[in-house]
Amino acid sequence: MQSWTPDITTANGPKYLAIAEAIARDLEAGKLRPGDRLPPQRALAETLGLDLTTITRAYGEAQRLGFVEGSGRRGSFVRAQVSAAPSIRVQDAGDTGMNAPPEDFGGSLAAAFRECASALLSPENGGLPFQYQRSGGAASARKAGADMLTARGILCSEDSVLVAAGGQNALHAIFSAELSAGDRLAVAPYAYPGLLALARRFGIELVAVASDEDGMLPQALDEACSVAQVRGIYLVPTNDNPTTITMPPDRRAAIARVITQHGLLLIEDDAYGFLPAQALVPVASLAPTNAWYIASVSKVLTPGLRVAWLRAPDVAGAWRLAADMHETAIMAPPLNAAIVAEWARTDDFTRLVGEVRDEAALRQELARECLASGTFRAMDCGYHLWLSVPSDLDVRHIADVLRQHGLSAIPSDAFAVDRAMEPAAALRVSIGGSLSRERLQRGLQLLSALTSPQAPRKVSLI
Repeated sequence: MQSWTPDITTANGPKYLAIAEAIARDLEAGKLRPGDRLPPQRALAETLGLDLTTITRAYGEAQRLGFVEGSGRRGSFVRAQVSAAPSIRVQDAGDTGMNAPPEDFGGSLAAAFRECASALLSPENGGLPFQYQRSGGAASARKAGADMLTARGILCSEDSVLVAAGGQNALHAIFSAELSAGDRLAVAPYAYPGLLALARRFGIELVAVASDEDGMLPQALDEACSVAQVRGIYLVPTNDNPTTITMPPDRRAAIARVITQHGLLLIEDDAYGFLPAQALVPVASLAPTNAWYIASVSKVLTPGLRVAWLRAPDVAGAWRLAADMHETAIMAPPLNAAIVAEWARTDDFTRLVGEVRDEAALRQELARECLASGTFRAMDCGYHLWLSVPSDLDVRHIADVLRQHGLSAIPSDAFAVDRAMEPAAALRVSIGGSLSRERLQRGLQLLSALTSPQAPRKVSLI
């Protein structure tokens, strides 16, 4: 059945959805039969005059809907039968207050997970990835991470790379093993709440360093090192959470010079680093001597896998942190770590991240359509906004109203490092997660109405 060609001449909307709908339509009409092999993706792309990514997304969507199944290199086939619905269904949509990537809309994450898990669990594959792993993760998973980080320009090896149970687990290990109570850590004025919580737990003093639209100011960091005796620095250089700032290359280089000059401990939380199609140079590659670099899959694929890679500056540092990670989380889920490692060794990781990137770009387009120009800042392939709110409006009231309509918006004071500072009138608005595009559009339209110059101001009802 490789000669099958979908009719999408009258289709409206995205081409990948039209192809998936054609598969379902032709299956119902008998033009496709269970077990038929679909044309190879590259061949169908040439036939239809479309790019390969569109065909990949189309087959992924059809697989997600249950019409198609993959068989590795053999290709894609019409499913012999639709599996019975599982008796246990997940009703909980998750924590909508967290910033999460779009949830596999039109993508193939679930299908890729099933296919890879099936291969890993096959008898011919040997030992099952269910047992306790050595501290720091299985050697194969560590090597896969080291290869990916080396490709980003970060000096490392499998002996200096650890597999963590998510980025927060890695951060906890760094704070526990490398910092002491009373140490001062330079951060941007607004920071990830997970970092704020760790600082409180370990007695670390956070020093807010002035920033501009390109991120932390090198001169301000230099002054903080001289005046405040800063021990280290925490950076999210790509798509900062919450401000969405991405440091350009020259700013990264300037910050790296200050780090090297003062011998600072660098904690680079590059949670979104794989999202941009043109990857930016990590600061850790410019100042590697005492750099701890974290790359998690939570923000570029899904938080449910709980897998991250942590690069230590040397093998001794890796062993110190491996002990702490073992004490707090034992290990990353070994099956998940094995799947992510396999994806990293193939094109699957890049392809799946590309699907998240594409969906995020569509959502950013919705934001630009719904919200007034100049009212928010965002990375083109990111999935949160940093939105300015008129100072005479109540940001908490706006956040509460949006939450009732499924849109997560967190007031700026939740991210403020210096509690004595008057926080900006701003919201971090998350546009990813399980929220459908339709509901997102409605939420953004409501947000626009709530923050417009014509919106009702503070009203007291008695």
